[in-house]
Amino acid sequence: MAKKWGDKRYNSLNYFLREKFNEKVFKISLDAGFSCPNRDGKISKGGCIFCSERGSGDFTGKSSDIIEQFYEVKEMMNKKWKSGKYIAYFQAYTNTYAPIEVLREKYYSILNLKDVVGIAIATRPDCLSLEVLELLSEINKKTYLWVELGLQTISDETAKIINRGYSLETYIKAVNELKKRDIDVVTHVIFGLLGETKEDMLKTVEFVANTKTQGIKIHLLHLMKGTRLVDYYKEGKLKFLSFDEYVDLVVSSINILPENMVIHRLTGDSPRELLIGPMWSLKKWEVLNEIDRRLDEKDIWQGKNYAQRYEISSLFK
Repeated sequence: MAKKWGDKRYNSLNYFLREKFNEKVFKISLDAGFSCPNRDGKISKGGCIFCSERGSGDFTGKSSDIIEQFYEVKEMMNKKWKSGKYIAYFQAYTNTYAPIEVLREKYYSILNLKDVVGIAIATRPDCLSLEVLELLSEINKKTYLWVELGLQTISDETAKIINRGYSLETYIKAVNELKKRDIDVVTHVIFGLLGETKEDMLKTVEFVANTKTQGIKIHLLHLMKGTRLVDYYKEGKLKFLSFDEYVDLVVSSINILPENMVIHRLTGDSPRELLIGPMWSLKKWEVLNEIDRRLDEKDIWQGKNYAQRYEISSLFK
């Protein structure tokens, strides 16, 4: 008999947060004004080839003041839902890449706001110094915290093409350091990267499935104006995944993820005015509904065919 999490065949973030806090919890996306070592020259000046000018913070508030931003996005949320609690999501650029006193001030300024029940911090595995880890550990003792790491792919070859700037070994080390401090880890993967096959993408998912971490975010590769990826597209080197191919990949991924791993995202958004393709990705609810339909049709649920791979699991403490 199929396992369900509420009305879904997978362990969604919405279900997880409702179970944890006994009410609706919203994520408030923030741009705290940080930079990225892959942009400022420490590693590279180009950034990842798919990253927008706003460093993935295209849906954060417009104010340069982080508190004003929080209330701006909160007000928009409250037009749809009248009540709930909030996770402050430090989303744009690299959110552990600043002097420790700046990080402390930014995190605590948000943490002290009314109805904030936790924070999520998106960062790079190579931006977790010992003092940053100690600060995160301190915060983890005061509130609910998860840290998001942008792995995207386990292929170091693809990583070079997308200009990721760090190795798989760096990711493994970061995960172990965070887990050592009981900090939840959420890993980003991207489907549709240059030259990757379905098998390549599912190998990345299988790897993440065996990290013993809290969550995963699955993204579709978007081509946006102003990114370095546009050059590859013009040269005919980038082929978009079709709607059907993407849904098939997501369903196959849900099948092999462990039941206790929270799926934070199954598809991604891109501002309409920036998007070059694939244009079907703008129909987010159609994508999600088709995923649900196909899971029912194939009688698949999260973890149905999860298999622990000891050669992977042994890398994670």
